Amino acid sequence: MEPQEINVGIDTSSKQLDIYVRPNGQFFSVTNNKEGIKDAIKQLQPLKPQRVLIESTGRLELEFVCAAYKAGLPIVVCNPLQVRNFAKSAGRLAKTDKLDAIDIAHFGEAMKPRLSSIKPEKLRNISDLLTVRNQCLEMSTMQKNRLKRMPKSVHKPIQAILKAIKKELEGVDKQLDKLVNSVAEWRQKRDLLLSAKGVGNVLAYTLMSELPELGKLNRKEIAALVGIAPMNRDSGSFQGKRYIRGGRHRVRTVLFVSMMSAIQCHPKLKPMYERLVAAGKPKKVALIACMRKQLTILNTMVKNNTYWDEKMA
Repeated sequence: MEPQEINVGIDTSSKQLDIYVRPNGQFFSVTNNKEGIKDAIKQLQPLKPQRVLIESTGRLELEFVCAAYKAGLPIVVCNPLQVRNFAKSAGRLAKTDKLDAIDIAHFGEAMKPRLSSIKPEKLRNISDLLTVRNQCLEMSTMQKNRLKRMPKSVHKPIQAILKAIKKELEGVDKQLDKLVNSVAEWRQKRDLLLSAKGVGNVLAYTLMSELPELGKLNRKEIAALVGIAPMNRDSGSFQGKRYIRGGRHRVRTVLFVSMMSAIQCHPKLKPMYERLVAAGKPKKVALIACMRKQLTILNTMVKNNTYWDEKMA
């Protein structure tokens, strides 16, 4: 008789990790800090689990993921929406920290998701810097809107804030360039992505840090991973509208912003966008189709290690 597969589900909060081991039913909790994480790893290693699954919550899971990876545990960072939908399909409507950990472990046993590859320290730094950069841009937009609404008597302090934000953005951009230039492989990948029409530094760095699967999947898989693949809504004779859902939110957002400029001048995507709109497609649908096309082109470029060629579009 083959030994049973061990799947560990971990529910994360800012203060605590609730851990459930399936199928033996072991459950314990530790604090979400270095000491608690060290204790959790010490208890899990002798079990030799097939998977240790933890939901992606932003940054709350990061310290455990890094420590577990270094300890040689098979880590899976899973999508919370997928786990919740799985739990509902299994009849679980109640929700507590322990039940969530149980559902995550059950999800691992039933769905057998692939192990996650941890980002190198510098690549995580790129991701963090991009987060700070996005926050700076949001603050800048907020202050610019205030400048339009507020009387001239308060313009001076608002302009001072905008000047400070601009200075911070310049510093972040310099740090990003320095990090990427320090690793030959990343520098080559960045230059390859930048060779494509409609791709700037922010999109290139976002793809490098948030979409390491680029070039490793086919066009349908990479589009679904980002969340720009149309989903069917058909049942019997009924055919509903296709829609997009889930995926890598940050990648999709940056790709969307870059596409707003690309459809103005891109030699392939501009005619494609205009053709779809002329055929009666809503502008947003046409824009998403162009995003999918751009992602497919970039995926092919990285897969084949080839620079931009207008013919491939």
